[in-house]
Amino acid sequence: MSATLLDGKALGSKIENSLVERVAALKSKGVDPHLAVVLAGDDAASHVYVRNKQRACERCGIKSTRVDLPSEVSQEELMQVVSDLNADNSIHGILVQSPTPPSTDELSITEAIHPAKDVDGFHPMNLGRLVMGQSDGLLPCTPAGVMAMIENAGINLQGANAVVIGRSRIVGMPLALMLAQKGVDATVTIAHSRTKDAAEICRQADLVIAAIGKPTTVKADWIKPGATVIDVGINRVADESRESGSRLAGDVDPEAAEVAEYMTPVPGGVGPMTIAMLMSNTVQAAEMTLE
Repeated sequence: MSATLLDGKALGSKIENSLVERVAALKSKGVDPHLAVVLAGDDAASHVYVRNKQRACERCGIKSTRVDLPSEVSQEELMQVVSDLNADNSIHGILVQSPTPPSTDELSITEAIHPAKDVDGFHPMNLGRLVMGQSDGLLPCTPAGVMAMIENAGINLQGANAVVIGRSRIVGMPLALMLAQKGVDATVTIAHSRTKDAAEICRQADLVIAAIGKPTTVKADWIKPGATVIDVGINRVADESRESGSRLAGDVDPEAAEVAEYMTPVPGGVGPMTIAMLMSNTVQAAEMTLE
């Protein structure tokens, strides 16, 4: 068996194309969807991620503003920037690129973003809506992208055993909530660094989602034949055969594709979907201003 690859790049492009009409409709009503991205520091990966988000805005017709801050920025200065963006009625979405400098409290910054402009979906109010079973708000982008990929592939999760490896507030926990919601109806296990015999737990699963940030941790013999495998991880590992000296690797060993029925590639799987859902959240936030 060789798994069918779930093409996040193609689906993400389809979602972005569908947003173009919604953006045009908003502009016809005098609303110009506008995303502000705050980038503090000189983290190379963060700069790449922000450029990708700016390009996605261009493709969708969304206005984007980038706020660059030095790595020495104080907590108070960063909070003031967020406050100013909250007060700017022309801005519909605010994203503070992670990680923020070590001298700042990222969680406090997330909580300072107005929930209606929280296009990352990490504000306690937006996460709380998930706990209440409400999935019609601004959802965390990566989990929402994963769910869209599963739905697009026509994979029925009703009564299925799902294992989410990783319990972060960004991916693992909100994704577990989405999988367990009425209408999806999966039976969810959350595995993490303290889980005993994670491999055996995964072998019982119809769906395995790896989001731990450790390359090729999940091996082929962890996967039940015919299962669906979603690889959220994107790690840079050494590869002397490449001119750059490195390559990207997921949290799942590529050999798992010989066992699974469906699997996401790395790169080209979950990553493009995360950006597409960010664009979707920004448009939704702009539409909410008309309600």
